[in-house]
Amino acid sequence: MTRTCLFALLSHWRRNPLQLITFLTGLALATALWSGVQAINSEARASYDAAAATLDEGQYDQIRARGDGEIALSSYIDLRRTGWQVSPIVEGEIEGLRLIGIEPLTAPGGFTGVQLDEQVSLGSFLSTGAVLIHPETEEDLSGNLFQNMEIVTNRNVTPGLAFTDIAIALELLQRERFSRLIVADQQPLGRGILEEVAPDLIVQKAEHTADLGEMTDSFHLNLTAFGLLSFAVGIFIVHGAIGLAFEQRRGTIRTMRALGVPLGKLTVLVAFEMMFLALIGALIGVALGYFVAASLLPDVAATLRGLYGADVTGTLNLRTEWWASGLAIALLGAFFAMTGKLWSIARMPLLASAKPRAWVIATGRTRLFQAFGALTLAAAALILLIYGSGLTAGFVLQGCLLTAAALALPLLLDRILSLLQRSSRGVISHWFWADTRQQLPGLSLALMALLLAVAANIGVSTMVSSFRLTFVEFLDQRLAPELYINVEDAAQSRALDAALEKHARESLIVLSTRSEAAGLPVEIEALRLGETYRENWRLLDGSPKAWDWMEDGEGVLANEQFARRAGLWTGDRVTLQEGPEVEIVGVVGDYGNPLGQLYLDETLFLSIYPDAVPVRFGARTDDPIALRDILTAELGIPASAMTDQAAVKEFSLQVFERTFTVTAALNVLTLSVAGFAMLMSLLTLADLRIPQLAPIWALGLTRQKLGQLELIRAVALAATVCLFALPLGLALAWILLAIVNVEAFGWRLPMFLFPFEYAQLWLYAFFAALLAACWPALRLARTPANALLKVFANER
Repeated sequence: MTRTCLFALLSHWRRNPLQLITFLTGLALATALWSGVQAINSEARASYDAAAATLDEGQYDQIRARGDGEIALSSYIDLRRTGWQVSPIVEGEIEGLRLIGIEPLTAPGGFTGVQLDEQVSLGSFLSTGAVLIHPETEEDLSGNLFQNMEIVTNRNVTPGLAFTDIAIALELLQRERFSRLIVADQQPLGRGILEEVAPDLIVQKAEHTADLGEMTDSFHLNLTAFGLLSFAVGIFIVHGAIGLAFEQRRGTIRTMRALGVPLGKLTVLVAFEMMFLALIGALIGVALGYFVAASLLPDVAATLRGLYGADVTGTLNLRTEWWASGLAIALLGAFFAMTGKLWSIARMPLLASAKPRAWVIATGRTRLFQAFGALTLAAAALILLIYGSGLTAGFVLQGCLLTAAALALPLLLDRILSLLQRSSRGVISHWFWADTRQQLPGLSLALMALLLAVAANIGVSTMVSSFRLTFVEFLDQRLAPELYINVEDAAQSRALDAALEKHARESLIVLSTRSEAAGLPVEIEALRLGETYRENWRLLDGSPKAWDWMEDGEGVLANEQFARRAGLWTGDRVTLQEGPEVEIVGVVGDYGNPLGQLYLDETLFLSIYPDAVPVRFGARTDDPIALRDILTAELGIPASAMTDQAAVKEFSLQVFERTFTVTAALNVLTLSVAGFAMLMSLLTLADLRIPQLAPIWALGLTRQKLGQLELIRAVALAATVCLFALPLGLALAWILLAIVNVEAFGWRLPMFLFPFEYAQLWLYAFFAALLAACWPALRLARTPANALLKVFANER
């Protein structure tokens, strides 16, 4: 009996292949977007872990030189002689490759996290000058970069990084000093005091070392949120397909129960059938997700490299965590999508399932639950808005708001259609609105998906466009110097400073150091105050005399990130780790920077860090090309060490555009899935509506007119949904800018409105709805007359 019952249930899909395609496609699309995002996140996090292990970041304390200087060999020897267990690291760029040199005999982690295999041993690493690189990096190497050296590929090495012995690295980089020292966990008692042995060095605690995983959490949480949103839109399709399948099979279910099939067995068979199909859809979705991730991963890698300096592999690996999570969430989604229908079967009397009115009553009960759920989630969103804190709370707030709006949408549409129905005067218009209202339960899930997709597009486009406007203006402020020049040592620095004093309108320095203030890691930057800063830098909060007080050494500026994290604003005082207590005289916007910063006048900075030497300068000049030629002729500075403002700005804007490529792609995919949801809903409803439309056709309304009304109905519903989506999308944008962005990065962006973009998005939504309605309307217009006449021949 079990086999016969199962075949009877599966025969429905053979007779209705469109529903089968809808079910499998909806679940496959939902799974593809979710698993694709998780594949990207998984690959990125694997790269972070490899980088952290390779560079010992976040694991050990480190010793660095004050300012941006390097550590002399003599300082390293003095520390070792006085008992310090430290190991030197040198790092630098060579032909676009990040070269890391270590001393493996003293490194706390041996090969700092890179596990060597039988290809290379410690002895050969030291004797033959082996260079360890990722296989992807080897493909990009120039032929003469590592001549006469053994190149060994190792997947544990971070892409874009070469790893070798410190002596070889110093020779390749043409250096004599170390970049930093790694401090072992266990140190001997009685070791020397750092301030006495090497007063120009400071210890940077492990907890204050930049962790790529933590820095990029907000980026990946944002991707995960979009993956969940896309998955929710796809599950709406699945829920609709399951609901229509149960609706069409109510006669079959009634017959099977009347023939003696136990309710429990029938429920189990239906659940098994649905989960089996869900597994097929999930497997297709995971395969599609692999291709989605592979196509988006290069842009993600470029974004992470540009924003955080994180090197992420461009090759996608089939990791268990992302494809298993894709399968799991797809099966869970399908299970919850069919739970309500299974519950309806279990509770409905034997013959009631054959009565359409019984399903309408069940729909009415569902609306009560929807209303309760919408109110509950709206209340939760309000509570989170008032009392919530943290990045996760911000995303939960978004989820509650979007879900509450989606649940409330059918109820609002029903009220609107009821008002239109009562206010209509003509017979056709009265029937049109009544018929639209009657179709609403079947279309509600597709309309919810459209609402979420349009609102997400409005919210993200508002955020991105606001960021673009602010970022471009910010670049114009910060990149005021027409020419940037790099030097190599203190002698060149002094010579360049003197030359700029003579040939440039104004010279600026780029000089900073890492330290602590208010118990937080902070970057302290020196400013050579002049007209450039006074005219171009805008204070978010500050005194009118802020610049004068800074120039007198009586105050400092803080960027917004530090001000928010430390809770210190204009008028508050802050104590520098190596310097005096000073007053914050202003707060400046610093968009795109994850670090907290304090800005000091150059004189005050050098009084605290006298050994600091600027190695990068900015020059204000009316003729950058002429100044470049003068510096090359007088000082021998190569053209490669000088960069004009336009090039720096172009690079920054390229990084910005690549940053939002992924979210833009996910927006397009989400809107496409929403359009597909409407198409599938209209197609599956088309056959069910023939008994309702046949009497209207018999009363004189032509099939072509019925098809036109179908198109009008789809566009009218889409227009109404878009009107609701606008305030929802703007609320989403505000949450992203005022809450999520602040929690993630420590700075808040101003919010701008873009009516033209919203109008363009509405046109896309209308076009998607119109396109989705064309096929069902055409099918209706071409429905044979005998199919309509059969309605009157059957007992219904």
